[in-house]
Amino acid sequence: MTAFGLDEAVRRVLESCLAVRAGEDVLVVTDPRRRAIGEALVAGARDMGAETMLLEMSERETNGTEPPGVVAAAMRASDVVVAPTTKSLTHTEARHVASQAGARIATMPEVTEDMLVRVMQADHDAVRRRSRAVASLLTAGRTVTITSEAGTDLTLSIEGRRGMPDDGDLRGRGSCGNLPAGESFVAPVEGVARGRIVFDGSIWPLGLLPEPLVVDVSDGYATAFGGPCGDDFRAILEPHGRDAFALAELGIGTNEAAQLTGNVLEDEKILGTIHIAFGDNHSFGGKVRVESHQDGVVLRPTVTIDDAVLLDAGRLLV
Repeated sequence: MTAFGLDEAVRRVLESCLAVRAGEDVLVVTDPRRRAIGEALVAGARDMGAETMLLEMSERETNGTEPPGVVAAAMRASDVVVAPTTKSLTHTEARHVASQAGARIATMPEVTEDMLVRVMQADHDAVRRRSRAVASLLTAGRTVTITSEAGTDLTLSIEGRRGMPDDGDLRGRGSCGNLPAGESFVAPVEGVARGRIVFDGSIWPLGLLPEPLVVDVSDGYATAFGGPCGDDFRAILEPHGRDAFALAELGIGTNEAAQLTGNVLEDEKILGTIHIAFGDNHSFGGKVRVESHQDGVVLRPTVTIDDAVLLDAGRLLV
């Protein structure tokens, strides 16, 4: 049996997830720190007969910062876009417009070779089943309560919002998701969330948290930050204005192959965790537009949607 390495991981990205076909226009967007993975994706797509172009831009300031205009135009004109970058393009207007134009897009912020090889070996049928089941419950739900032994106690509204599976199936026109995949997520109703979040896994861009980061939330906005990293996280949000403090996303991990590494792209996919983000959410059903989107991971949470328990101390019940 052939060992699972980078070539096989790239093949799964391009073939199984994105269904790249000969003759399609494939764009790989990268930056200097992710160029090696970008080049591997270019080689893989060319081997499949796709017309493939590599664009390397300067590293963006933060997650959600727009790419240069030439990159945005190329994204919009492509059949498939793969973005192994250091900062995420997922929540940018350029990505949103390219999706509306029909591009199939995989964003891969902070991806590493080790991560890609490890997490792409997951049972993708199981990941898709879990992700779609959770997304359906989020779509049907109204109120979410989240608690944890570490001290999280948060209530938010998702009424009228659509749960979205990030399950690695990016074969449809206009589809977009992270790779490696494995979550379901929703944009909570703005101005409603209240309570306390104790992040005890990792948070972008601080990585693994040696001690918890405590964030108090009132009327949908982060209002106070505690713990050794509190001031650092506030400083990351402040340059982008008040909307960077808006509670933007609730996500639930569904990938059994993901491990806690300090890289949030992988950590937020860990089966039985949740992640909560602050900042932009306009590209997936919310109303906040800001060039910032920062995710943090909560370990072993209990999550109740209306009267049904979805996660019980980190055990997913679907």
